[in-house]
Amino acid sequence: MLLSQMNDGQGGVCVVAREGSEAYAVREANSVHALALEATGQGQSLAATIRAHGLGDAVDLEAAAAEGRLLLPIHHDDPAHLHLTGTGLTHLGSAATRDSMHAAPEANMTDSMKMFRMGVEGGKPAAGQVGAQPEWFYKGNGHAAVAPGQPITSPGFAEDAGEEPEIAGIYVIGTDGTPFRVGFALANEFSDHKTEKVNYLWLAHSKLRQASFGPEILVGELPASVEGTSRIRRGGKVIWEKPFLSGEANMSHTLANLEHHHFKYDIFRQPGDVHVHMFGTATLSFADGITTEAGDEFEITAAPFGMALRNKLQIAEAEPRALAVQAL
Repeated sequence: MLLSQMNDGQGGVCVVAREGSEAYAVREANSVHALALEATGQGQSLAATIRAHGLGDAVDLEAAAAEGRLLLPIHHDDPAHLHLTGTGLTHLGSAATRDSMHAAPEANMTDSMKMFRMGVEGGKPAAGQVGAQPEWFYKGNGHAAVAPGQPITSPGFAEDAGEEPEIAGIYVIGTDGTPFRVGFALANEFSDHKTEKVNYLWLAHSKLRQASFGPEILVGELPASVEGTSRIRRGGKVIWEKPFLSGEANMSHTLANLEHHHFKYDIFRQPGDVHVHMFGTATLSFADGITTEAGDEFEITAAPFGMALRNKLQIAEAEPRALAVQAL
């Protein structure tokens, strides 16, 4: 089952469920967030909760996309309670890409390679065991989440504006603080790779950018191997295209291990909160020497996730002077 949200044309949210090519509005559903919390409260699966609501009118998702009516596939009414986070160096090809940005002789191994090897050696522990801790970063809250089809804005001070095609886990926190996984979605974990390249300690700065995810959430288990494609179009023409791999078969960590190391912090187990946690990638246009421009369109596709995730790049004007804080 795939779940999405769209503007109902009257200022409200229409929740859409589909299997195969048929998509229908979910009856008496105000949001995916509300449906997920209802499922946790009733101790049943999200799919069972949707079946209990029933399906209504047929929906043309492609037409909704063309009309700019697609919304994020999950949101929180208070954007401060939606968290955008991620892990890096989790995929079997990711170390080479990152290490090339922070090159060092073998005798003086980079921190990136050290972190990657920790994952290879201990990122897939036995069930119930705790494995190696991954690289982790914070991107922002719901104010930084951009709906599919809407422009991703790079700040004027940024050095680079690059896509990162990833799979994100989508979670809600139950009333007792238990994390529940809603499903998985495509994500563009948009980053500033030139800033990161200057010094690895600027990784935190480089990740404080907008991100997009969706348009649809895959409810259920993630396939062991996910094969997708990342593209950049300029003026309607593809200027860069490359396949990407994800899923545990292509990762140095299990999803369970990544989830443990995120949700072990009680600050991330606050009832009702939404989490969008991006699992990393090994595929970047930046690594192939691409410099993006305003108006470029990012497109990320992978068959299990339904519709493509598309966003155009927008670049904000740089501030003419340093930001001044006012004393009270």
